[in-house]
Amino acid sequence: MAHYDQDLIDSSGVFRALSHPARLCVVNKLTTTVLTVGQMQECLGMSQSNVSQHLSILKSRGIIKGERIGSEVFYSLADDRMKDLVKIFLND
Repeated sequence: MAHYDQDLIDSSGVFRALSHPARLCVVNKLTTTVLTVGQMQECLGMSQSNVSQHLSILKSRGIIKGERIGSEVFYSLADDRMKDLVKIFLND
């Protein structure tokens, strides 16, 4: 069985999380603004529960973070380096 460095394992998880078009779309939007689940719902045309599932995957990989303000959670990128990675992914 192959033994991989933990950084490689963590990085592969980030790429796996970004491999879904909806999650990549969310991360791309978050490169320029913060969004609530409701705003992401409108943008993606998905149910709240579906959007929440995608957000859970992105949060578990440390790609995004949420900040509760009142009754809303505002999502943003957890690491600004993600902006550069998204640009590379999308050939911007």
